[in-house]
Amino acid sequence: MHGIKMEVCCGSADDVIQTWKAGADRVELNSSLFHGGLTPSIGSLMVAREAVPIPIMTMVRPRPGGFCYTRAEYQTALADAHALLQSGADGLVFGFLHPNGTVDEARTRELAEMTRGRESVFHRAIDVTPDWKQALEILIKLGITRVLTSGQAPDVFSALDTIAEMIRFAQGAIQILPGAGITLGNAPRVVQETGCSQIHIARHKRVEDASTHNNRDIFFGGALYPPEDSFEMIDGAYVAQVRQCL
Repeated sequence: MHGIKMEVCCGSADDVIQTWKAGADRVELNSSLFHGGLTPSIGSLMVAREAVPIPIMTMVRPRPGGFCYTRAEYQTALADAHALLQSGADGLVFGFLHPNGTVDEARTRELAEMTRGRESVFHRAIDVTPDWKQALEILIKLGITRVLTSGQAPDVFSALDTIAEMIRFAQGAIQILPGAGITLGNAPRVVQETGCSQIHIARHKRVEDASTHNNRDIFFGGALYPPEDSFEMIDGAYVAQVRQCL
């Protein structure tokens, strides 16, 4: 288990700082983790970049709900990607698909070329492609650094054989980063049974903010009426436990 890299999914600058203190090797900075992660603000990146020395990968995803974007959405993604790189991102995390779920090679190539000299990561959009081998071949051809995947299953632990097969298929031409459902309890087995050299984890806890207690009838968004007196923040103690385990 020695030498296994741990990347942590973060939703704020505070998350990044706490994750670094807990021993993470690399972070993926997002906003809106409830929606699977969207493009973070430039401010959150700048604050995080100034605070930590570890690599910060930044999500480029202009909206939730799929990966086939309109022209305006794609132009937004390009503008965000440029701004993130200019603001200190060590790499970009993205995924572009056609309506049939296959990799959009043209758009992926443009982001890959933008990140030359830094890292490019094709995220879990690969988990909804009809043929992951074909997808990997395209990403390898385009020079993508890494792919984040659950092995096309709801969580990594349900797809250990597929993850291992992906690693063998890639033959070192692209990094395979298992992520989704990796916990303190199953991380050792994930590493041992897949042969992976890195893992992606996410673990948050509820933190209270009492500033809305004067009027509990007010909600600021969301048809499900989420609580307005708390928010999600990285569980640094848990991340440290995983780091110790690795």
